[in-house]
Amino acid sequence: MYTRFVEPGRLALITYGPCAGKMCTIVDIVDQKRVVVDGPQSVTGVGRHMMPVRRLSLTDFSAKLARGAREKSLKTALEREEILKKWSATAWAKKLAAKEVRSKMTDFDRFKLMTVKKARAKSARGALKKAKK
Repeated sequence: MYTRFVEPGRLALITYGPCAGKMCTIVDIVDQKRVVVDGPQSVTGVGRHMMPVRRLSLTDFSAKLARGAREKSLKTALEREEILKKWSATAWAKKLAAKEVRSKMTDFDRFKLMTVKKARAKSARGALKKAKK
């Protein structure tokens, strides 16, 4: 059954536009296709603005929030329920963080990673060879 509803307080990931990859919270519903989202700016870097629902990926997390809540009450609700802390513990968030780390690697970082992987594969082959004997 579908449980990720578009509702005030729902945590969402912005998938397109200038804020792509950032987390936001739905604050108000404008119509069938548009919502008002807010970061808040001090926490996630997303200011309050209107956005189409199709540019959002809804998460499982939702804060108790009144429709059209102010930034201060949004911030306290997120902190009280530790929504962003719960989000960062999910596999989805960890995967996004790992993707960001990989994209920011330098050429030397990629080289170091390659040598470590080669060494690990060599030791695994050696252990497998010993186990076969």
